[in-house]
Amino acid sequence: MSDYKFAVFILTYGRPDNVKTVQALRRSNYTGEIYIIIDNEDERAEEYFAMYGDKYVIQFDKKAEALITDVADTQDDRRAVVYARNASQRIAKELGYDYILQFDDDYSIFYYKSESNGKLHTKLITNFDGLVDAFVKFLVASDADTVAFSQGGDFIGGINQNWRKQLMRKAMNGFFFRTNRPVEFFGKINEDVNAYVVHGSRGRLFFTVARTQLQQAQTQQVKGGLTDIYLHLGTYVKSFYSVMMAPSCVKVKPMGITDRRLHHFIKWDNAVPKILNEKYKKYE
Repeated sequence: MSDYKFAVFILTYGRPDNVKTVQALRRSNYTGEIYIIIDNEDERAEEYFAMYGDKYVIQFDKKAEALITDVADTQDDRRAVVYARNASQRIAKELGYDYILQFDDDYSIFYYKSESNGKLHTKLITNFDGLVDAFVKFLVASDADTVAFSQGGDFIGGINQNWRKQLMRKAMNGFFFRTNRPVEFFGKINEDVNAYVVHGSRGRLFFTVARTQLQQAQTQQVKGGLTDIYLHLGTYVKSFYSVMMAPSCVKVKPMGITDRRLHHFIKWDNAVPKILNEKYKKYE
């Protein structure tokens, strides 16, 4: 990370005593700078400053951010991370960073994934600085707008579920960004899915790297963060924001075996442009 300016930006709300991602990064031997991004409507803001210091806690004006954010509804409720996703990218550029890794606050472990004897295996990441270098190089070489970590749900069903692809045309966790090419997020919630289906449909590249995975807290189980709004609106409303954004490729249907819930599903054949195999080219 010596030839470019890089930092991790952690988006958090209402839980200064439970920002798991900071400890997870240090356990993985990340040695760079970490910024804590909060808004000016967080009632526990002073606790963040006390714990992490004035230099590394940055507070943005949430109401001002809401005025320039397309949330896809008419509600005044601003309990959503979409504002911080956009504001943090501008903050990073103002601070002079070339690249950032945008994290949520509830990640506990970072893994490498591998295949052996037909099964998937995990190994703890212990050289996070080296991983940053690899991701930044791939971000530039691929000309992607963002590259991201995979999550456990990507591999439900085993080795034949997404692993064979290695790269998935989505990005939901641990976004690597270039500050000179910001990615706009929109929609009150499900903002990550909204972004990759809308921008992806326009030819922009969003990638998830199967060989790296993060572990996060189960949705709606940890106090603070987005839990309140998820419980208030429910998963149907959450998922339907993406249907509104891209009805040609997103639908809502039940998922799960025992604890079934409504969730978004994407028809990728309708979602993003593809590169055709050269064998289909017609020569004169």
